[in-house]
Amino acid sequence: MNLLEEYKNDLVREVEDILAYWIRYSPDPVHGGFYGKIDNHNRVYPESPKGAVLNCRILWTFSAAFNRSQQSKYLTMATSAYEYIVDHFVDKKFGGVYWSLDHLGRPLSDRKQIYGLAFCIYGLSEYYKCVKKQPVLELAIQLFRLIELYAYDPKQKGYYEAFSRDWKSLDDLRLSDKDVNEHKTTNTHLHILEAYTCLYTVWRNAGLRSQIEKLLEVFAHHIVDDRTHHLQLFFDEDWNSKSDLVSYGHDIEAAWLLLLAAETIRHPGWTMTMKSLAMKIADAAAEGLDEDGGMKYESENGITIADKHWWPQAEAMIGFFNAYEVSQEERYLKKSLRCWQFVNQYIKDSRNGEWHWGVHADHSLMEHDDKAGFWKCPYHNTRACLELIHRIAPELAIRD
Repeated sequence: MNLLEEYKNDLVREVEDILAYWIRYSPDPVHGGFYGKIDNHNRVYPESPKGAVLNCRILWTFSAAFNRSQQSKYLTMATSAYEYIVDHFVDKKFGGVYWSLDHLGRPLSDRKQIYGLAFCIYGLSEYYKCVKKQPVLELAIQLFRLIELYAYDPKQKGYYEAFSRDWKSLDDLRLSDKDVNEHKTTNTHLHILEAYTCLYTVWRNAGLRSQIEKLLEVFAHHIVDDRTHHLQLFFDEDWNSKSDLVSYGHDIEAAWLLLLAAETIRHPGWTMTMKSLAMKIADAAAEGLDEDGGMKYESENGITIADKHWWPQAEAMIGFFNAYEVSQEERYLKKSLRCWQFVNQYIKDSRNGEWHWGVHADHSLMEHDDKAGFWKCPYHNTRACLELIHRIAPELAIRD
């Protein structure tokens, strides 16, 4: 058995284990939906808030798993997520989705975070592939049109971050306390692009395609630093960069998502551009790789946070494999494999299931963080497994 076949087989087992964990522990049988918090020891906190990101990522994850395996247990989870989102997260009066609910399903934060709407589009688009029911697609399209109506900047291009429940401006636009409070962020733009790309696979609308092209332009001309090829992360309305922070995880995630978007809309020019950028961004992101194979978290003004969170490892597995596919250079394949080895040794919880939030530089566990929560979802790691299984199979056929 060669390395690629072994890698694929490992990932098949891993994705089954991850999904089994979420099926076993995350559903809330009392109030519906999914628990808002499960700690590192699998203790459930039933009164924790329920976030749009967690629920929409669960919708995407189990929809994608069903679309690749046709196992009914995955469709059951996806349908449960879809029904809870429609019943509780969708704002029936003003449109869009609430940012968070209390454990009973009542709005806790009713703001319209565009990042949250994007993940809802992403989940709905993938779920539509499962069930082919028109109301699912119609809701995804409705959310797309709301983003375009309220958040798109027709003058400078790109998208604003957040609005009140009734789509008025806000003073605080941040996704979380650690973010810089600016009008435009790379994180939101990356996941709008991801959502729009998925929507385009089920709704080949000319206006949607045009917005994907404009997003690729924004990344090429504003977000990717043309000197370092790292992503700049926070901007004012006119695309002036407002931070020197480097996020290695977002770098390597963008390296493959940008190319996927260009290939999905079958745009030869952008595909060629994004193939070139995929290599440059992957090389920039590799500055965050440690000798142990793991991806460090971030760096600012020459100071690196050497903690290794779960999600940059998942993105590194795909991003470096993508660079290998583009270049056929073995060094990128080795980086992907080494990161998977790091995950196996330090991030994967072989005893209790799923992946830990992360480890410190000395490989000690980040104990205080969730196994499941507002941000810890079965998305990055499941997506890494599914993407790589899909990508490795053609590679095996070529080599054989």
